[in-house]
Amino acid sequence: MEYIYGGSETNQKTILGHPAGLFVIFFTEMWERFSFYGMRVLLVNFLTMAITGVNNPGWGWSPEQAGALFGTYASLLYITPILGGIIADKVTGYKWAVVIGAFIMTLGHASMALETEASLYVGLALLVLGTGFFKPNMTSIISEMYKNVPQKKDGAYTIYYMGVNAGAFFGMMLCGYLAETKGWAYGFGLAGIFMLFGTLQFWLASPLFGEIGAVPKREKKVKVKTEDTNKFTIIDKVLIVICSVVGLLYLLNDPMSKIANMHLLPQKFIGESDNLAGPTQIILITLGLFLVLAISRIVRYERVVRDRMVALIIFAIFTVFFWMSFEQGATSLVIFARDYTQRELTGNYAVIFNIINTLLTVIPLVIISWVLFLLYKQTHKLIKISNFMLIISFLLIWGIVGGMVYKEFSADVTTVTVSWFSTLNSFFIIAFASLFSKWWESKYNPTSAQKYGLGLVLLGVGFAFLAFGAKAVPSDALPGAVRVSMIWLIFAYLFHTLGELCLSPVGLSQVSKLMPARMIGFMYGMWYLAIAIGNKIAGSLGGQIENITHQYDLSTFFLIFTFVPIVSGILVALLNKTLVKKMHGIT
Repeated sequence: MEYIYGGSETNQKTILGHPAGLFVIFFTEMWERFSFYGMRVLLVNFLTMAITGVNNPGWGWSPEQAGALFGTYASLLYITPILGGIIADKVTGYKWAVVIGAFIMTLGHASMALETEASLYVGLALLVLGTGFFKPNMTSIISEMYKNVPQKKDGAYTIYYMGVNAGAFFGMMLCGYLAETKGWAYGFGLAGIFMLFGTLQFWLASPLFGEIGAVPKREKKVKVKTEDTNKFTIIDKVLIVICSVVGLLYLLNDPMSKIANMHLLPQKFIGESDNLAGPTQIILITLGLFLVLAISRIVRYERVVRDRMVALIIFAIFTVFFWMSFEQGATSLVIFARDYTQRELTGNYAVIFNIINTLLTVIPLVIISWVLFLLYKQTHKLIKISNFMLIISFLLIWGIVGGMVYKEFSADVTTVTVSWFSTLNSFFIIAFASLFSKWWESKYNPTSAQKYGLGLVLLGVGFAFLAFGAKAVPSDALPGAVRVSMIWLIFAYLFHTLGELCLSPVGLSQVSKLMPARMIGFMYGMWYLAIAIGNKIAGSLGGQIENITHQYDLSTFFLIFTFVPIVSGILVALLNKTLVKKMHGIT
C-alpha cells in the first residue's frame, strides 16, 4: 500500500501540516549545518591566531595562507556533490548516501579536533568527500516524499531551510563560544559530536522512511529513439577532462604553494611575468578552453534553448561576483571582527547585549525543542532510539546555552566572541525570509535581473559601512591597537543578508525553469561551478586583507568589495531588457 507521503504508516502522521519524516530530515540537516558552520567559523580564526596568544594560541598563519586553504576547501564543497548525486542515483540510493556522507563528515570533524597539521588536511578532505554524498541527497529525499503532493513542496522546503539556518546559527554561536573561551579543540570537537548525533538519529529513523530513498532497483535498459540531444563530441570530452584536471590541480596548488612551498603547476609557463605567475597563466588559458567548450555547445542548440543558456551563463558570471564578496564572511570579516572591532562591553551596554543575546538564543531553542516534542509524540513507537538521540542532543545544547548565559551575566566585562557576528546572517535570514517571499509572490515581483541587481547593490552597501567604519584604522596600526564600533559589522551583515535573500534563491530556481529536463543536471553542475569559483576567489582576496591594509589602509580593502558588487549590480540591471528577451517568457 502506497501512502500519500510514502514510507511507513507512521510517516503519514503530520506535524504542522507535514509528514513526520520531514522533521527527521529537518533535525538531521540542522545538526549537519551546526557542525559545518561551527567548524567554518573557527577555521580562519584558528589558523591566523598568533602562536603566542596567551589564552588560546593558534597556528600563526598569514591571512593569505589561511584564505588560500579555505578558498580551496569551500570550492570543492560545491563540486563533489555533483559526483555524490550521480552515485546515489545509480548505486547507493539517497538514504544510504546521506548516512555514508554523514559518517565520513563525523570522522572529518574528529580529525580536525586533534589540531595537528596532518589531521587538519585529512579532516578537510573527509568533510569535502562526505559533503559530496550528503548535500545533494537530503533534498532528493524530500522531493521523493512529496511526489504525490507536489503542491506542498514549497512549504516543505521552507521548513527544511529553517532547519539549515537554525543549525548554522547554533553551530556558529556555540562552537565559537567554546573554542574562544575553552580552547579550539572544544569547538571542533563539539561540531563532531553533533555530526555524530545527526548521523545516528537519521540512521535509526530509517524505518520511518520505508522505501523512500532506497537503493535503486536495477531495470533493464530499453533503447528508445530520442531527439538529438546535442551529444558530447570527442573534442568536448577532451576539453572537459583537461579543464577538470587543471582546475583541480590549481585548487590544490594554491594552498600548497603558499603554505608548504610545494608546486603542482610550474612557476613559469609563458615567459616571465611579475603579475602573472605560471599557475595564473595556466588557469586563464584553461578558462579560455572552457569558454570555447561552452560556446561551441551553445551554438548547436535551437534558438530558444540557446538564448536561455546564454541568459543563464550571464547570471552565473554575476553569481561569481556575488559570492567572491559575500564569502568574505568566512575570511576577512572574521579577521576584522577579531583584530579591529571593539568587542569588550561594560555597564549598561553589557547588560543590554546579554539580554538581546539571551533572547536571540533561547527563544529559537524553545521553539525547536517544541518541534522535537511534537515529533516524539507522533513517532516514539516506531523510532524511539532515534528520538532518544535527539533528546540527548538537545539536553547538551541547553546545558551549553545555560552555562554561556550564566557566565556572561555574572562577568564584570562582556567580551563578544568573534563568531557571534557570523550568527547574524542566519538570524537575519530567519527574520526577513518570509517578507521577501511575500514580495516575490506579489504583483510587484521584480524580474530575475532586477533581483540580481538589487542583491549585488545591497551587498556592496554592506561593505560601504565597513569601509566607512574602517577609516579610523591607520595603515600602520597593529592588530588590536585600534578598534572600531561593532555597529559597522552588524550593519554589514544585515545588508549582506538582504542581498543574499534577493539573489541566492533565484539562481537554482532559474536553472530548473530555463533548461529542458535533459539538460538540468549539466546546467546545475555549471551553476555550482560558478559558486565554487566565487568561493575560491573569495578566499584568495580575503587573504589579502593584511597586504592591502599595509600598502594602503583597511578602508581601501573594503572599498574593493563595495565598488565591485555595486558596479556589477548596476550592470546586470541595465541588461534587464536583454535578459528578459533571452529568457523567452520565463521570469
